[in-house]
Formats: sequence, structure tokens, C-alpha cells
Amino acid sequence: MYGDQETVRKILTGTGDTWAVVGLSSNRGRAAYGVAEVLQRFGKRVVPVHPKAETVHGEQGYASLADIPFPVDVVDVFVNSDLAGQVADEAVAIGAEAVWFQLGVIDEDAYDRTRDAGLAMVMDKCPAIEIPRLS
Repeated sequence: MYGDQETVRKILTGTGDTWAVVGLSSNRGRAAYGVAEVLQRFGKRVVPVHPKAETVHGEQGYASLADIPFPVDVVDVFVNSDLAGQVADEAVAIGAEAVWFQLGVIDEDAYDRTRDAGLAMVMDKCPAIEIPRLS
């Protein structure tokens, strides 16, 4: 419901290869770590966004989306639903082309705001599950 297959395909294959992963840290036990690894295997540049600004998977981390000094194509959101809307608004502000809310991350108002701003949006899906299906 929150990301038809056409939108999923567009984001994964046609939107660009620089993905800011909000919530990505060096904690190997977190889902963001494994998803970022899959995205890299499929040719995506993964930029960690986390208050610790750690380097993860060989990429310099940043404390916020606004701190990233280069264009970001997709913002992949691994924060809880209460914080996700703010991240979506920040994605719009930095000029991202798409926002992806991970499995279990749901904010219908943010979904509507993001799409109204002209960005592609997927919610409550995982790109690491979806991208292999496209190959």
C-alpha cells in the first residue's frame, strides 16, 4: 500500500546510487548494518547518518542529513516511527529524490507530505528484500 512495485523499482534502479542510511552505526547486530551491506553489494553508495558519525562499511558517517556535503539521492530511514516524519522533512530540505521507510517504520502524514513535495516514497518495506527481486 505504501510503495507500489513501480515506485520500488524506480527508487532501486533509476533514482540514483547515493543512499543516506539514517540510523546506520557500526553495530553489526542492527538491521541497518546488514541492509547497508546488501545495498553496497548492489552498487549503492551508503552514507551513514547517526549522531556518532561513525565510518561504516568504509564510508564516512555524518551526524545529520544536513551535514552531508554532497547530493543524496535516497534517504533510507531506520529510526522509530515517532522520529521518521522529521527525517522525511529533512530529506525534502536537502533535495533528496526519494525517501524509504524501513519495515515497521510508518508515518502516514510524513508519507503524504513527502509525496506532495514531489519525492518518491516507500514505507514499511526493506530495500534489501526488494532489490534482489529486481535482478
